Amino acid sequence: MLALSYPHIEKTANQPARLQRLPRIRVAQIVMDYIAYGWSVDGICRQHPYLNLSEAYAAMGYYFDHQEEIDQEIREEWEQAQQIVSQSGRFSSCIHNK
Repeated sequence: MLALSYPHIEKTANQPARLQRLPRIRVAQIVMDYIAYGWSVDGICRQHPYLNLSEAYAAMGYYFDHQEEIDQEIREEWEQAQQIVSQSGRFSSCIHNK
């Protein structure tokens, strides 16, 4: 089996894939801009000038080779955000009803 290496991408066990130079930036975050806004790699870099073109292309390459993994990460993040919104709605209605 051939092991693929992705320049600019760091992936450790049980951790999301991230940029090596900017470890706070996950591949999934770059992919979300691609999915949500339909931005090209050039467009993503225009919107996020701290990204190098090569980093954004590497992130998208990683995504297309590991789409199920990244889509699952995005799904889990979306579900967590929806849960927070749902909980904050219940808290907000308790405050307004007093």
